[in-house]
Amino acid sequence: MSMTLTDARVVTPAGAHDGWLTVEDGRITYVGRGRAPREGLSLEGRTVVPGFVDIHTHGGAGGSYPDGDPESAAAVAAFHLGHGSTTALASLVTAAPDTLARAAAALADLCEQGLIAGIHFEGPYISKARCGAHDPALLREPDRGELRALLKAGRGHVRMITIAAELPSALDVIRDAAGEGVIAALGHSDATYEQTLAGIEAGGTVATHLYNAMPPLGHRAPGPVAALLQDERVTVELINDGVHVHPAMLRLAVHEAGPDRAALITDAMAAAGMGDGRYPLGPMTVDVENGVARLSEGGAIAGSTLTMDAAFRRTVREVGLPLADAARMASLTPARVLGLDDRIGSIEAGKDADLVVLDDDLRVEGVMKRGVWVRRPAASQT
Repeated sequence: MSMTLTDARVVTPAGAHDGWLTVEDGRITYVGRGRAPREGLSLEGRTVVPGFVDIHTHGGAGGSYPDGDPESAAAVAAFHLGHGSTTALASLVTAAPDTLARAAAALADLCEQGLIAGIHFEGPYISKARCGAHDPALLREPDRGELRALLKAGRGHVRMITIAAELPSALDVIRDAAGEGVIAALGHSDATYEQTLAGIEAGGTVATHLYNAMPPLGHRAPGPVAALLQDERVTVELINDGVHVHPAMLRLAVHEAGPDRAALITDAMAAAGMGDGRYPLGPMTVDVENGVARLSEGGAIAGSTLTMDAAFRRTVREVGLPLADAARMASLTPARVLGLDDRIGSIEAGKDADLVVLDDDLRVEGVMKRGVWVRRPAASQT
């Protein structure tokens, strides 16, 4: 199938320009400037960005990946796809070993169906002092044998695991994960600057939601934030929902790391796309009020109700970054984390036709995955 999208504002790694693009057999075959040389589907000036890549999300539309229910998980994936996340990991939270193994096995089936791109274990090897919305009773020290069992349960689809670098045996488990091709993310940690550097040297390459669930920057004790921002090997996750991170601190992170090392994530839980109320997050209970999710007991922030289109929009409108930088952070940078940037993450010839069409307010009007419209924009044939 061949398709030409015309009269568009196309956002590429080089910037935004008025132009057009062609799609054939699920791939982008040409990206042009100005008026298209052939007729096609006119987007009437709408903005086209690459499909979003969310490497940290727990749920949405009332469903939750930690439940390990395939039907619920498929609904979560469909919900976020409708908001432009054409590629996403399914994130689990701290739970008993058998619960994590069962959830991983169920999600591996969805990976094999192409509905999700992999599995992320956020815990159980995290700090009790910085556990956030994780059940402290279920936290445990990093265990190399348990890691092997979890990877086996995931049948090759485990892509990332979050670990607190200061815990006993953490460096060994980070090395083991990296050696198996699993991304070792540093987070939910009470580590010092030096301990964080040791985690990076062991193979840690991602900062799980930078600033959140870790000590703040200090001028005498710089802590993990400084180490993670300064090291060129680390990509930092950022939750841009206006709750987790102040716009000034997000600008600081992007200034220090650059859009090539800063990745937008949602950290969304079941309430994303739903109203206020009470929702599960693994074994924990979360109350959502005015769109903000907090643990029912203790009041810690418990994920978000964010979608990637909203995170992208805030990055441009509230944080003030150019469209091309926001697109890198929402698409190309997380695609590179997953090792998929040769296929997805930017609008370039040869890549998968994963596209999001946005209106003048940067709200989603159309979503395409591998050349097939998931949401078809209202546009005219030219």
